[in-house]
Amino acid sequence: MTALRLVPQDPSRSGGKVLLIDDDPALLDLMAQAFTQAGYVTLTANNGRKGLGLVDAFEPDLVVTDIVMPEMEGIGAILQIKRKPQPPLVIAISGAGPGGRRDYLSWARHLGADEVLAKPFRTSQLLAVSDRLMAKKSKHLI
Repeated sequence: MTALRLVPQDPSRSGGKVLLIDDDPALLDLMAQAFTQAGYVTLTANNGRKGLGLVDAFEPDLVVTDIVMPEMEGIGAILQIKRKPQPPLVIAISGAGPGGRRDYLSWARHLGADEVLAKPFRTSQLLAVSDRLMAKKSKHLI
Protein backbone atom coordinates (compact mmCIF):
# COMPACT_ATOMS: atom_id res chain seq x y z
CA MET A 1 0.00 0.00 0.00
CA THR A 2 1.53 3.24 -1.13
CA ALA A 3 -0.49 6.40 -1.31
CA LEU A 4 0.49 9.91 -2.24
CA ARG A 5 -1.71 12.62 -0.83
CA LEU A 6 -1.30 16.00 -2.47
CA VAL A 7 -3.13 18.98 -1.08
CA PRO A 8 -2.96 22.66 -1.95
CA GLN A 9 -0.34 24.22 0.27
CA ASP A 10 -1.45 26.99 2.59
CA PRO A 11 1.14 29.70 1.89
CA SER A 12 1.29 30.55 5.59
CA ARG A 13 2.08 26.95 6.48
CA SER A 14 4.22 24.79 4.25
CA GLY A 15 4.73 21.58 6.17
CA GLY A 16 7.07 19.85 3.76
CA LYS A 17 7.08 16.20 2.69
CA VAL A 18 6.58 13.31 5.08
CA LEU A 19 6.91 9.57 4.52
CA LEU A 20 4.84 7.46 6.93
CA ILE A 21 5.78 3.81 7.44
CA ASP A 22 3.57 1.50 9.53
CA ASP A 23 1.99 -1.91 9.06
CA ASP A 24 -1.25 -0.90 10.81
CA PRO A 25 -3.49 0.39 7.98
CA ALA A 26 -5.86 2.24 10.33
CA LEU A 27 -3.02 4.10 12.07
CA LEU A 28 -1.28 4.77 8.76
CA ASP A 29 -4.45 6.33 7.34
CA LEU A 30 -5.07 8.36 10.51
CA MET A 31 -1.51 9.75 10.46
CA ALA A 32 -1.73 10.49 6.72
CA GLN A 33 -4.97 12.41 7.20
CA ALA A 34 -3.51 14.43 10.07
CA PHE A 35 -0.34 15.35 8.17
CA THR A 36 -2.28 16.16 5.01
CA GLN A 37 -4.68 18.42 6.90
CA ALA A 38 -1.67 20.11 8.52
CA GLY A 39 -0.30 21.03 5.08
CA TYR A 40 2.24 18.25 4.53
CA VAL A 41 2.51 16.25 1.33
CA THR A 42 2.37 12.65 2.52
CA LEU A 43 3.36 9.28 1.15
CA THR A 44 2.72 6.01 2.97
CA ALA A 45 4.25 2.54 3.03
CA ASN A 46 3.18 -0.52 5.00
CA ASN A 47 6.66 -1.87 5.82
CA GLY A 48 10.25 -0.74 6.14
CA ARG A 49 11.40 -2.25 2.84
CA LYS A 50 8.76 -0.38 0.83
CA GLY A 51 9.38 2.79 2.81
CA LEU A 52 13.11 2.63 2.25
CA GLY A 53 12.50 2.20 -1.47
CA LEU A 54 10.53 5.46 -1.49
CA VAL A 55 13.07 7.61 0.35
CA ASP A 56 15.27 8.38 -2.68
CA ALA A 57 12.40 9.00 -5.11
CA PHE A 58 10.20 11.07 -2.75
CA GLU A 59 13.01 12.84 -0.85
CA PRO A 60 10.98 13.42 2.30
CA ASP A 61 11.87 16.05 4.86
CA LEU A 62 10.61 13.72 7.58
CA VAL A 63 10.09 9.97 7.98
CA VAL A 64 7.80 8.60 10.67
CA THR A 65 8.39 4.87 11.07
CA ASP A 66 7.03 2.12 13.23
CA ILE A 67 9.64 -0.21 14.69
CA VAL A 68 8.03 -3.67 14.60
CA MET A 69 6.88 -4.50 11.05
CA PRO A 70 7.04 -7.38 8.57
CA GLU A 71 9.70 -7.65 5.84
CA MET A 72 11.97 -4.94 7.29
CA GLU A 73 11.75 -3.53 10.78
CA GLY A 74 11.95 0.18 11.50
CA ILE A 75 15.41 -0.11 13.09
CA GLY A 76 16.86 -1.42 9.81
CA ALA A 77 15.11 1.33 7.89
CA ILE A 78 16.43 4.02 10.27
CA LEU A 79 19.98 2.73 9.94
CA GLN A 80 19.84 2.83 6.15
CA ILE A 81 18.07 6.20 6.00
CA LYS A 82 20.59 7.84 8.32
CA ARG A 83 23.51 6.60 6.17
CA LYS A 84 22.34 8.81 3.29
CA PRO A 85 24.39 11.96 2.56
CA GLN A 86 21.49 14.28 3.51
CA PRO A 87 19.10 12.13 5.51
CA PRO A 88 15.61 13.26 6.42
CA LEU A 89 14.53 13.71 10.00
CA VAL A 90 13.20 10.50 11.55
CA ILE A 91 10.58 9.95 14.22
CA ALA A 92 10.35 6.35 15.48
CA ILE A 93 7.05 5.14 16.90
CA SER A 94 6.35 1.89 18.70
CA GLY A 95 3.85 0.10 20.88
CA ALA A 96 4.75 -2.55 23.41
CA GLY A 97 6.50 -5.54 21.85
CA PRO A 98 8.33 -8.60 23.18
CA GLY A 99 11.16 -6.48 24.57
CA GLY A 100 8.91 -3.61 25.61
CA ARG A 101 8.51 -0.35 23.73
CA ARG A 102 11.07 1.49 25.84
CA ASP A 103 13.77 -0.87 24.60
CA TYR A 104 12.72 -0.41 20.97
CA LEU A 105 12.47 3.36 21.26
CA SER A 106 15.76 3.59 23.13
CA TRP A 107 17.49 1.60 20.36
CA ALA A 108 15.83 3.74 17.70
CA ARG A 109 17.13 6.94 19.31
CA HIS A 110 20.58 5.42 19.81
CA LEU A 111 20.72 4.37 16.14
CA GLY A 112 19.73 7.71 14.67
CA ALA A 113 16.07 8.59 15.22
CA ASP A 114 15.74 12.31 15.87
CA GLU A 115 12.73 11.76 18.12
CA VAL A 116 10.71 8.84 19.48
CA LEU A 117 7.06 8.54 20.42
CA ALA A 118 5.34 5.67 22.25
CA LYS A 119 2.03 4.30 21.00
CA PRO A 120 -0.71 5.09 21.66
CA PHE A 121 -0.34 8.80 20.95
CA ARG A 122 -2.59 11.57 19.72
CA THR A 123 -2.03 12.80 16.19
CA SER A 124 -1.75 16.28 17.70
CA GLN A 125 1.28 15.04 19.69
CA LEU A 126 2.88 13.60 16.56
CA LEU A 127 2.28 16.82 14.63
CA ALA A 128 3.69 18.92 17.47
CA VAL A 129 6.89 16.83 17.55
CA SER A 130 7.11 16.96 13.75
CA ASP A 131 6.63 20.72 13.60
CA ARG A 132 9.25 21.24 16.32
CA LEU A 133 11.80 19.09 14.49
CA MET A 134 11.09 20.79 11.16
CA ALA A 135 11.41 24.25 12.71
CA LYS A 136 14.70 23.25 14.36
CA LYS A 137 16.02 21.96 11.02
CA SER A 138 14.96 25.18 9.26
CA LYS A 139 16.84 27.29 11.81
CA HIS A 140 20.03 25.30 11.18
CA LEU A 141 19.74 25.86 7.43
CA ILE A 142 19.60 29.63 7.77
